[in-house]
Formats: sequence, structure tokens, C-alpha cells
Amino acid sequence: MTQIIGLTGGIGSGKSLVAARFAELGVTVVNADTVAREVVAKGEPALDAIRAHFGEDIVLPNGELDRRKLREIIFNDPAQKKWLEALMHPIIRLRIVDQLHAAISPYAILESPLLLETDQHLLVEKIIVVDVDETTQIVRASARDGSDATQIKNIIASQMPRSEKLQKADFVIDNSGSKEATFLQVESLDKKLRV
Repeated sequence: MTQIIGLTGGIGSGKSLVAARFAELGVTVVNADTVAREVVAKGEPALDAIRAHFGEDIVLPNGELDRRKLREIIFNDPAQKKWLEALMHPIIRLRIVDQLHAAISPYAILESPLLLETDQHLLVEKIIVVDVDETTQIVRASARDGSDATQIKNIIASQMPRSEKLQKADFVIDNSGSKEATFLQVESLDKKLRV
């Protein structure tokens, strides 16, 4: 079976940039956020379970999940959040595992912002942390999402502290410089992981 490498980092760290470069080098990348969206797509059993639990108005007229409404419900009701997590986490995990096992590249990457905060780290053999300082995270995430600095700081505060992530890392990609400098680190690490 293909070796599975975890890829994580805080908001605005550049995980997506790094993951995209690995993909360009021919590595299978499974994105946990993408999988989480796929499993609640129209026609998926998880969406039917969510509709049965929360009612018809949790689904938009086009048949897709009303993410905003669901976010509002679970943000204001811890019991509902717990119910949703109990439904979703096993489904997401199974889909991630299926996609990773289908990889035919020399190794596969599981890209997940919450790799270390969830049991997803148990799926991987090594961990790459994409690292930048907090000021850079705030600037980049604000520019990308149009969120204000306070919102970004709250997200950073809710994630595992940077120092803890770095302690758990087998490899660190410093993304505080140019895109070219980051890509050189990715290419160097790719060579090591192919051995």
C-alpha cells in the first residue's frame, strides 16, 4: 500500500498552495474539506439523514444543503453539533480512506486543516506542517476570504497552537518567503518521500 503523508497548517499558512504543487508533481492529494462537501452533496445518504433530522428547510430549493442555516443551528446548539459530528465523521473518514487507498502515486497526501485536532492523524505515517507566522496568516487569510483580522484571529485561536503543530511535524515547509522558495522545499521533500 502507498505511504500516506498528512499535510496541515493553520489558516492562511498556504496548505492549498503546497498541496497543489505536490499534485503537479504527480502525487495523489485527498483534501478532507472537499470530501466533507462531497458527502453531503445532492443524492448522498448523509444529506438525506440531515434532512430527516433537521427538516426540509435545511435543504435549498435546488436540493442542496443550506450550509449557512446548518452552521447557524450547530453554532447555537451543542447537542445538534454533536449529533452532526457523530453522523459525519465516520462517513468522511471512510471516504478519505477509500480515496487514499485508490492512490497509485509513490505516496499519497491527506490535506486537512484539522489533521492534528481530529483522529485523521491516525491515518498518516508522517506529518508535514506548512508554517508561517501569525501576522502573515492574518494578512493572507484576510486578503483571500475578505474576513476581518478579528475573525481570522478567532479561527487561529480555535486551532491547535502553532508551536504544538511544529512539535508534531516530521517535516516543516516554511511558506513565509516567495512561492518559488516554497516550491523548492516541496520538490526537495517530494524527492525524499519517493525513496
